[in-house]
Amino acid sequence: MDATLSYGWAGKILRVNLSDGTITTFATAPYEDYIGGMGIANKIMFDEVPAGVKPFDEENKVVFAVGPLTATGTPLAGRTTIASLSTYTKDEQVIDAHCGGMLGARIKQAGYDGIVIEGKAASPVYVMIDDDDVKIKSADGIWGLGTRAATETLCRREGLDVVVATIGPAGENLLPYACIINSRNHSAGAGTAAVLGSKNMKALVVRGTGTVNVADPQKIAELSDYMLREIVGSNNNHVVPSTQQEWAQYYDKGSRWTARDGLYWALAEGGPINTGEPKPGEINTVGYRCMKSTKDDGPDAEKYTIKMDGCHSCPIHCFSDMYVPPSEENGGYATTGNTCVPNFPYLYMTDILESGIPSSSEDGLIWNQVIGSVMDDLGLWCNYAQLYRDIAHCVHDGVFQRVLPPEEYAAFDWDKFYRNDPTIMPELLRKIAQNDSELAYIGHGTYLWTQRWDDMGWNDTVASCMISPRGWPVHHAQECFAQVGLLYNMMFNRDDMIHSAVNFQGCGLPFELKQQIAAEVWGSADAIDMDKDYTPMNEHKANFCWWSIVTDVLHDSLTLCNWVWPMTVSPTAARDYRGDLDLEAKFFKAATGRDVTTEDLYKAGAKIMTLQRANTARGMTDASGKMGTNDFRTYHDVVTEWPFTKDPDKQPFTPGTDKMEKGDFQNALTMLYRTFGWDEKLGCPTAACLDAYDMPDVKEELASLGLLP
Repeated sequence: MDATLSYGWAGKILRVNLSDGTITTFATAPYEDYIGGMGIANKIMFDEVPAGVKPFDEENKVVFAVGPLTATGTPLAGRTTIASLSTYTKDEQVIDAHCGGMLGARIKQAGYDGIVIEGKAASPVYVMIDDDDVKIKSADGIWGLGTRAATETLCRREGLDVVVATIGPAGENLLPYACIINSRNHSAGAGTAAVLGSKNMKALVVRGTGTVNVADPQKIAELSDYMLREIVGSNNNHVVPSTQQEWAQYYDKGSRWTARDGLYWALAEGGPINTGEPKPGEINTVGYRCMKSTKDDGPDAEKYTIKMDGCHSCPIHCFSDMYVPPSEENGGYATTGNTCVPNFPYLYMTDILESGIPSSSEDGLIWNQVIGSVMDDLGLWCNYAQLYRDIAHCVHDGVFQRVLPPEEYAAFDWDKFYRNDPTIMPELLRKIAQNDSELAYIGHGTYLWTQRWDDMGWNDTVASCMISPRGWPVHHAQECFAQVGLLYNMMFNRDDMIHSAVNFQGCGLPFELKQQIAAEVWGSADAIDMDKDYTPMNEHKANFCWWSIVTDVLHDSLTLCNWVWPMTVSPTAARDYRGDLDLEAKFFKAATGRDVTTEDLYKAGAKIMTLQRANTARGMTDASGKMGTNDFRTYHDVVTEWPFTKDPDKQPFTPGTDKMEKGDFQNALTMLYRTFGWDEKLGCPTAACLDAYDMPDVKEELASLGLLP
């Protein structure tokens, strides 16, 4: 190793001031204790954006950050974290958006661990990064375009080898529900695009032609081969096939290891490709395991599937590339591509609308592709499907008819929802993205519109899925190991996006085997329960919840894909299906040359979570509206009513329900606070825990504000 080189990290962070045009860099080294990605981005926000700044104030910043494993050859290290202030939740606290695609790798290959966007341009611009050559350029002719046309225009202007991360009309018009799109369909939500729009910044364009120095390239290669051969499963690290296959001891129909003989990428270039039965140990067939298009959209999606695609350094390929002409015929785009929620938005609407259109039919597929492709082109975000649920509710229950001006309501043929006419959605979505009407408030977030339209009761219904009265919905909540999922849904300032627990829940292995693994990892088999057969809170569930949070935060900082990592389980029978939870530390050491343990990295994840907690305390308001409170139990970690009132004919902790109990949840909060070293009554960082995490500056700041218990 060369002592003069930075290994893993690029060594510098780019700062672009849009107000005065200055472009500078500063060293990454002071931030390395916060690892990268979410950690670095949150530390910059803590240091540079004071409490009380509003999302659209010039003083707010947008921080793009990658981690020490990005672009090192580590599998599934293609994520990017983008931090700013929330545009759609109570108190507008610091949030993290995350995206895949190719953006993170190019930022790193251009020589940066992060990019800080600050100030406000006098007129629309984009930032062009060509390795060390960074320019602020006019966005004339690009401002006003959808993300697809903007990306194409910028690629033609700057070269086909650049990665474009752009906002669409929703962001330009400062709609709180706006997202940044890179590589056509990879989105970073949480309103970050609206913040860029407030700064008159249309896009970040990156050409990175450099390499990333790693301490032990051979070890990286060996670890990668080992992981692909023995450890990794499919999307969400599901480790058994969804159909019975000769090679597999187990199978589970819910698994995302969906490949099987006779299931094709039907529109593949050169002719259909059979996904077949890719077995564990076959490195070159890992990318066939996940046929996400048919998993999300049903069997009709097969004939439209070009291939399964992925982000930088991804062997799994959970991204559906499809060509769906009926989508274009109904106001969307024929070429579509996505994974997760944008693949099946109509699923979240159909039951609320009571329309009778089955989500698995070809009709449902067409609705999905129309909605998903238009959303991405507008740079419009759904808040983990909340926008779709809210629209369906406001149509079905007459909210729009009640609150919209008569001429605005009459502009839409609402009966299209019941005539199976998906052209209604592009009309609605484009009007919402304009942000110049009463209708557009549906895109300002549920926290705001339910107050404005006097419909607060919607938040407390099972159908709404709103988990926090502060403005975000469930993301694998109590249906994922009961108190474990409900707890981690409270910890952030948006939906949590934690998949560590749900990956384990849905891996496909028998419950008894999962109990054995739970005992090894979290201390006891009673860390987990059978689905809808839950037991009261215990310390092992608290350990499981703490682990779920810190691994997610760690992955968003390294940066790794938490839709597959961590490697709790394996498809390899010879390993007794055990994974390797030390892989993050092994890759970290090979990339950076620093000898860390898994426990060291977990502590770093807990430190980063504590940092965001501290930042939230500075800006959180109490019942009187006073800014600055450390009482998280009362004001932040608060659940809407429906998780405790659903299934009225059932009692909590009886078979057949995931209904929770309020007293048990308060006990669960106490146990979780204890695992982090936070105050057990308030849920805030203490002086002792800040000392333990070596955060003297954060401790000093909170002490000066009277926010230490």
